[in-house]
Amino acid sequence: MIKIARLLKSFQYAFRGLVKVFREEQNLRVQTLVGFFALVLAWYFRVSAMEWCLLIIVSVLVLLTEIVNSAVERVADVLKPRIHTYVKEIKDIMAAAVMLASGLAIVIGAIIFLPYIF
Repeated sequence: MIKIARLLKSFQYAFRGLVKVFREEQNLRVQTLVGFFALVLAWYFRVSAMEWCLLIIVSVLVLLTEIVNSAVERVADVLKPRIHTYVKEIKDIMAAAVMLASGLAIVIGAIIFLPYIF
């Protein structure tokens, strides 16, 4: 049976984590701003429902990837000292994941918005 108090506590922890990463990670704040701008453009151009879905999915994908990147970086820092080469490799790999997600979002955004702009 679902315990409402436990469920609410889980949401409280999740929200606290979201606020923490938003406060501490500049890239997440920038990516949130860019995603918000894309949604404003979507509203302005009155894009289709499918285009809305794609924009929301790729925007959230970028934010999720950045949050996972932040978590993995923290775990790597705890497990090994910063001077260990694997820590650098792990951080570089996660940065690559964020870069790929961001690149995908840019491509999807261009495919959607360029016809409306031109």
